[in-house]
Parts: sequence; C-alpha cells; structure tokens
Amino acid sequence: MSVKEKILQQLAENPVIIYMKGVPSAPECGFSAKTIGILNETKVPYAYVNVLQSPFIREKLPSISKWPTFPQVFIKGELVGGADIVESMYKDGTLLPLLQATVQPVETADASQTITHSEVEALILASYPGATIGIEGAGCDLNITVVSELFADQPMIKQHQGVMATLSAPLASGRLHAVTLKTHTPEAWAALQPAANPGLLQIQI
Repeated sequence: MSVKEKILQQLAENPVIIYMKGVPSAPECGFSAKTIGILNETKVPYAYVNVLQSPFIREKLPSISKWPTFPQVFIKGELVGGADIVESMYKDGTLLPLLQATVQPVETADASQTITHSEVEALILASYPGATIGIEGAGCDLNITVVSELFADQPMIKQHQGVMATLSAPLASGRLHAVTLKTHTPEAWAALQPAANPGLLQIQI
C-alpha cells in the first residue's frame, strides 16, 4: 500500500481524524495542543496520526489536502482546516453539530434498525447508476467495493468522498457506524481480476 493509499484509507475509515504533531496526551506544538483541546471539549471521538512519527505521511498529506501546515482536521474525509479555522468554527457554533453528525452513542443505537446491504446498495446506486457494488460484513460495520464509470478522471479521495456522501444519512443516524471503502473504474477493476482458468467457472460479484 502506498503512502497516498494509506492516507485515503485513514480518511475513509475515520469520520473524524486529526493529523497532528505529537499525540493528544502530549501535543508537540501549540497549534496541535489548541486543536486537541477543542476536540476534547466537544466529547466527540476522533482518530489521530502523529506526523512526527509518520514522516512519509507528513510529507505526502499536504499535496492531497492542499493545506501546507499541521494540524489538519478532517470530517467525513473533507478537510476542515487547521487550528485557527477549528477554533473559529468552535466559537461560532458550527463545529459541534458537524462533529456530532458523524457519530451516535452506542447505547442509544437500535440494533434492529441496522442498515441492510440492499439499502446501502440502493443509496449508492442513486448517485452511481449502473455501478457494480460488493458489500461484505454484518451489522453496521461494512466493507464496500464500488466499481463505476463515473470514477474516471477522479482522484481516489474524490471517489471516496462521493460514495461516503451517499451514506451520510445512515452514518449520521448511527444505523451505519463504520465503512471500509474501495473504489475502482471498470478498467482498473478488470486489471485486478485474475485471468480466467480454463475448466473453472468464473463468478463476477
């Protein structure tokens, strides 16, 4: 897995993630400390990456996010900004609702309302008609593969953001908690498939 693919996977798998200097219990720059303090005040869970211990991510992330400094806070795969923007949003009241929409307390989630594979497929197909969709997993933790011609000429982060946007409602309501996402164009998907073995029936999902 390349550094870019690792970053995109982190963004897809973590509704709220901060790339920072140090760790939440011991930030190693004032801006990271300020941002962590604000995130902690919201009581919303978040993931973090210590870029001082991940030099390749520290080098690569700015070219993906188009943001040159750290910390960098992402919500649902979208860059929110650094310390000043996060502080401004916290003060004007726009940050907390955005963060709260990404999670639902486990104790209030109704297991009987867990989203089904068919519902997930329908939501994605509404924005990606004709896509081939594979879904694995149970309950609210799913591995989803989407193959669509609409991904052509899109960077992977835009592909992931587009698909995750179709699932924003069940993610916000808690019917879907975690998604591991893979996206491919038909050409890229075909290139990943093993050559047909004569005498064996090949099944396409």
